[in-house]
Amino acid sequence: MSSGFLAYKWLGWGGAALLAAATIMPSTTSSTWNALKTGMQSRPGLLKKMKGTSGGTTTTTTTTTTTSGSTSGTTTTTSNTGTTSTSLPELSLVPSNFDINSEIIAAPVPASNAPDTLGAFRFICDAGQVLADDPIVYPGQPGKSHLHQFYGNTGANANSTYESLRTTGQSTCMSPVNRSAYWMPAMLDGRGNVVRPDYVTIYYKRYPASSWQCTDGRVAKGCVALPNGLRFIMGRDMLNLSAPPTGNFHFLCDNNTGNWPTLQQALAVCSAGHHIDAVVDAPTCWDGKNIDSPNHRDHVAYMVDSHMGYPMCPTTHPYIIPGFVMGANYLVVAGEDTSKWAFSSDSMAPNEPAGSTFHADWFGAWDNTVMAMWTDNCINKLLNCSAGILGNGKQIKMYSGFSWTANPRLVPIPQ
Repeated sequence: MSSGFLAYKWLGWGGAALLAAATIMPSTTSSTWNALKTGMQSRPGLLKKMKGTSGGTTTTTTTTTTTSGSTSGTTTTTSNTGTTSTSLPELSLVPSNFDINSEIIAAPVPASNAPDTLGAFRFICDAGQVLADDPIVYPGQPGKSHLHQFYGNTGANANSTYESLRTTGQSTCMSPVNRSAYWMPAMLDGRGNVVRPDYVTIYYKRYPASSWQCTDGRVAKGCVALPNGLRFIMGRDMLNLSAPPTGNFHFLCDNNTGNWPTLQQALAVCSAGHHIDAVVDAPTCWDGKNIDSPNHRDHVAYMVDSHMGYPMCPTTHPYIIPGFVMGANYLVVAGEDTSKWAFSSDSMAPNEPAGSTFHADWFGAWDNTVMAMWTDNCINKLLNCSAGILGNGKQIKMYSGFSWTANPRLVPIPQ
């Protein structure tokens, strides 16, 4: 059992009973999200869960506008230095270039996430562009990477930086208030097509800032928000295939047959009409010094066994940040030969089972005011926020083109 999985199990991300409860979305007036509530209750496994110099330290001090959420829905704007701490590095804040109020609607305040000890914030994304680009590993080199399926920022490509993500593109993750870029290797059907997922679930969690885990030093030096410009990779290390994977990546079928270490094992028990879920956990500990590193992993880490009954951040990575679980959901269709399915990156490890090279990348570009809302409320008030609910009587508005079904589902591999 990996240390990352052990930490998540202790944190309640791996408990089936809690996960089943976590998939039940708060009731809203939106029929779209009521459909989410109904459709996800039977799927407990799914939610189990700078462009600066690479590896360098960025020490930019910036005036940041944050919003302190309240259950009444009233927000108070205050001026702080940075989004994490005056002593911790991040890139200069880039404000949204549109009125974020147009992207927020009224919503109920969700219930507590207790007995879980973590606050939760969840939302859904559609699949976006398919490109042989990787702005983290191969910045400024379009076509250099294996093929990726992107989610979130619709303008993300090889030339993306924190500033470009914050100022351009729409978003398939509900709204451009989340212009972050998320991407995975493209799923290939073996017949010349990319299989696009119907939807992607993203599930942020962290201890509340007032919890003992954040305040007494045994688990970490403290709990902080996501720093501006942070980026990282989790899952299989394609720069070093001999390194152990991170993030406890695994595969599920929504018929609740369990977790599987390989794609083909999951497909073997997943009949037509069900979804294969490719799931990976993001790191939850940060070194407090770098927003990137040469291998795009060493500046972040997963919790480890403290041998004292609770997980802790490594001493080299003493700050807890909101981590997330990301799951891409691919529909299995009758008549298709899924034995040929594989990720685009699997060609780099031809002697290993299909799916062995699964990994995911994240390049943060949240609107700081909205990120402060879900951090201050959903996370720090230990709330159970789903469907983009912000915990303060507000909710991120879903973009008008959202669909639960990929259309088109199959697209030719770009040449």
